[in-house]
Amino acid sequence: MSDDIALAGIEDKSLREPITLIERNLIGTGVDLYIGDKRAASDPAMLARHNIQMVLNCAVNLDINCVTEVSPDSAALGWGTGFVRYYKLGIVDGPGNPVPMMLAGYYQMCGLLAQKMPDKPSYPRRAHGNLLVNCRAGRSRSVTLAALFLHLQMPQRFPALEDAIGHICRLRGIPDALRFKTPKPVLIEAAEWAASMARMIQPHLPEAPAA
Repeated sequence: MSDDIALAGIEDKSLREPITLIERNLIGTGVDLYIGDKRAASDPAMLARHNIQMVLNCAVNLDINCVTEVSPDSAALGWGTGFVRYYKLGIVDGPGNPVPMMLAGYYQMCGLLAQKMPDKPSYPRRAHGNLLVNCRAGRSRSVTLAALFLHLQMPQRFPALEDAIGHICRLRGIPDALRFKTPKPVLIEAAEWAASMARMIQPHLPEAPAA
């Protein structure tokens, strides 16, 4: 019996749940962390219901047109202000990523939580609101990156990366029987390396500037 046939009867709730709350008041920032898929990331009404003002798209093979206020200076393609503050980390869901990309994603996530927007008309989306980390299905790339963040920033609750991955998979409804392939093992290996590098870098980071 093939693995596909043996697993055919296993329900993967993450495939039908576009968005899941993972953590409230993430590391005391007042920001709630959500994980979701392409449906969540492209649905302004759904994001508004959850007060999501920041979206971090982990998928290199998923582009979303978030522009709602098109500049009159636009040419062939519209550019301008979107309905959220949109960030992108283009990860392949499997082999093909340089290992440091996961580390870059961790610091991108740290940065967007700490970032302060200038009080200028050219920065109209200044509110933090909540954060959605998404990929195409919300079950591999986004899960791995969010787990890396929880592991490094909340080590008392998630002393091992696997603790954070298991926690998120349970919330997303990803069954244990699929954990051998979801999230992708190569992404977990990259996150393990990223965690070790981040711990080495941490003592050498400059202090955050005063608000």
